[in-house]
Amino acid sequence: MTTTTTDFAPTAATLAKLRRKRWYQHPMYGRLVGTVAAAVLLDVMSGPQGSREDVFFSLDKSLGSMRVVWWILGAVALWAVMEFGKPLYQRFLGPKVGPLDRFTTPVTEPVKAVTAQARAKTADLRRIVWVRLGFSAVVIGLLILLPNLLSTFWNQVLVNEVAIYVLLAIGLNVVIGWAGLLDLGFIAFFAIGAYSTAYWTGAMPVDPPFKLNAFLVIPVAVATCLLAGLLLGAPTLRLRGDYLAIVTLGFHEIIYLIAKNADGFTNGPRGVQGISNFGIHIGPIDYDWELDPVPYWYLLIGIATILIIAFLRLEHSRVGRAWTAIREDEVAASATGVPTVKFKLMAFAIGASTSGIAGVAYASKARFISPESFLLLFSVLVVAYVIFGGMGSLWGVIIGTAFLAWLPQYMKDWVDPNDRFMYLGALLIIMMIYRPQGLIPSVRRKRELSMAKAGLGDADAMSEPAGGRMT
Repeated sequence: MTTTTTDFAPTAATLAKLRRKRWYQHPMYGRLVGTVAAAVLLDVMSGPQGSREDVFFSLDKSLGSMRVVWWILGAVALWAVMEFGKPLYQRFLGPKVGPLDRFTTPVTEPVKAVTAQARAKTADLRRIVWVRLGFSAVVIGLLILLPNLLSTFWNQVLVNEVAIYVLLAIGLNVVIGWAGLLDLGFIAFFAIGAYSTAYWTGAMPVDPPFKLNAFLVIPVAVATCLLAGLLLGAPTLRLRGDYLAIVTLGFHEIIYLIAKNADGFTNGPRGVQGISNFGIHIGPIDYDWELDPVPYWYLLIGIATILIIAFLRLEHSRVGRAWTAIREDEVAASATGVPTVKFKLMAFAIGASTSGIAGVAYASKARFISPESFLLLFSVLVVAYVIFGGMGSLWGVIIGTAFLAWLPQYMKDWVDPNDRFMYLGALLIIMMIYRPQGLIPSVRRKRELSMAKAGLGDADAMSEPAGGRMT
């Protein structure tokens, strides 16, 4: 008996049909859904407040009015501009090839060549040290003059919100942006720096062996946070992705609960008050930083400038290149001889010590700290600031953090305090839909995202490699 087998080889038409995407599977429609969802969320957030008697009161009033229609129409308009604006510009206003091009090309090509040479010379000028130093001096000069143009309230915002969060974001950028380590407990090192200041200035219930000036506390706090980063990172940095994030989250909770429950040492939930300000008392110089925020602004500009110079040098050093290799592909970096655990531990310790400096500045300025000053929310905020500005881009992180730290204070007169962070969340959603690389992305990060979009690799090394974790 003969058995006939039929070869069900797929035809080219069948394969093409399988590869063809339905219209609703196109990424642009996914972005439309996300934008409309963000609009509905904004409508609910900006609508009437809820009540205890009727938990659905806010939803009924917000979604049952014409406001939601206008929000959705605005979202669709934004989506249409973002999706179709560039193609339309290229079609109608972009460069065109016409019948007269063969006559105009001999004239326009030399002009384009001269323009290209001018741009190249401009790029070379940017690389000249004195030009960069001059531009930096202008920026620093503007920052020095800025407090004179603002009221006392906005000077307080500059110090308490913008400058402190910029210091935190600079440190977290080392961990997340350069080394690719997802740290959700970064604010714990901020707390360690603040409580170190309270202890060594004699404000805690337990007296120190000797009291230190707040300036002298900075190296002590840096060393303490660096040691804490090493103790946390040594047993945990073999983890990656969500596992590392959960461990850092647990570390934050440990520090928070110690600060809250160790009444005999941290004064518990009552907090610590009377922390000494910064002061210089050397010979004829006798100056103290008091309640005026402007001197603190100048001090924090100086600290941030030193950190930026050091980190820019570090980014382009052997250590920075090792961090980049680890972030892009940890398995490949390890295979080429990079000691990944050593360099990840270094990133963790450097980021922690930077957070400790911010903790010293915050405690000295506020003169009062409590466990509620170091909630998990602040860790999430700093992570959001780094992502918004552009992970791995130092200037993007600084500008993005300054903008997002300023925005809630700007909205205070017309947005309920309970809704401000919701607006930040909606802004981040829109940002991640249309510009996932951040406000000012680094060149490497932009390339990683484009490769991930093309299916040539992951966007970073925070997640497990393709095919699962390697053991």
